[in-house]
Amino acid sequence: MSRNRNVNGRWSGAAVSTKPPNRSFALLILLAMTGVSFALDESPAPADPSNYLSEVSKLCEVQWPNNRMIRIVCHGHSVPAGYFKTPEVRSLDSYPHLIREALAKHCPHAVINVIVTAIGGENSEGGAKRFDTDVLVLKPDVVLIDYSLNDRGIGLERARAAWSSMIERAVATGARVICLTPTPDLGAKLSDPADPLNQQAEQVRQLAAQYHVGLVDSLHAFNAALAAGTELPALMSQVNHPNRAGHELVARAVMEWFR
Repeated sequence: MSRNRNVNGRWSGAAVSTKPPNRSFALLILLAMTGVSFALDESPAPADPSNYLSEVSKLCEVQWPNNRMIRIVCHGHSVPAGYFKTPEVRSLDSYPHLIREALAKHCPHAVINVIVTAIGGENSEGGAKRFDTDVLVLKPDVVLIDYSLNDRGIGLERARAAWSSMIERAVATGARVICLTPTPDLGAKLSDPADPLNQQAEQVRQLAAQYHVGLVDSLHAFNAALAAGTELPALMSQVNHPNRAGHELVARAVMEWFR
């Protein structure tokens, strides 16, 4: 994927309108003009974690006085917002903060700002409505999107439209996007592919492949922990919110992209 960097260190590309007459066609024209591209071939796949954030990783290695702030935005619902047992918020134990701590150790010369734009109770349609004003205005280098727990309430079709809108607008600015599958819900049937949580997770995987962006499969990480003998309640603070141990699973999966 090729992009041009301007004198301020930002990646070129103009934002796509939220209501274009033909969004997909307009996006392809825009990306062709700006030199930004993503795979839409017969065998789509998520981006390669070994190199997808290579440009960001290079920025993390630049030392003062030539470095600049690197912005990572975590957009979503109550889980990235840091809600544990509602109404308690423990942002210092949530995965955005854990990512920030890990990056500080991994990149000791970098100025990294991990910004949380998540709102408890929100679904992806709400997140898409405020994506320009709350996320893109920050000129992020990386955007993490995490809405699938709440998207069960709006269904797959509406969720796909909202996620596609956010992904397309972020990619058009040159930001790297990482899509997160949901963390568990104690009321979900994790072994049943027809369960709405699993359906939303599968749709996120498909979107990451379609747009060739990053994928953090949080639900897979939890299922792997269960297969290794961990009981799900040991990873949860309440029925639909992970505890610190659960957030650590997500943070470790995110950090696999920073190499």
